[in-house]
Amino acid sequence: MKAMHLLVAAAGAACVFSTGAAFAQTLKKVDGVLADAAGMTVYTFDKDTAGSGKSACNDGCAKMWPPVPVTGTSVASPYSTVTRDDGSKQLAYKGKPLYLYAKDAKPGERKGDKAMDVWHVVSD
Repeated sequence: MKAMHLLVAAAGAACVFSTGAAFAQTLKKVDGVLADAAGMTVYTFDKDTAGSGKSACNDGCAKMWPPVPVTGTSVASPYSTVTRDDGSKQLAYKGKPLYLYAKDAKPGERKGDKAMDVWHVVSD
């Protein structure tokens, strides 16, 4: 009977984890910086205002700096979502929209870090 209680408790804990942090599981720290599930480095843009709910990088900018899309139904703190000009949802970290860099060709590359002094890896 005790083993059954442990099994039920473990299943319940797994359920809470997977539904409460559905999206955060696709981002991870790799060598001290945030990366997506494929290991590609994630960036923030200084021209974005934290907590504004908007992205300052659209159109041509978004081709070079693709937004990290929201793919889950729930986002757990410190993550949130912003609505882009085209109506799509973008993942944000501590209120700042997150991006990938088109010139990062393989996992772990950080070619976009400090680009134009306004793009930065997420390290905290």
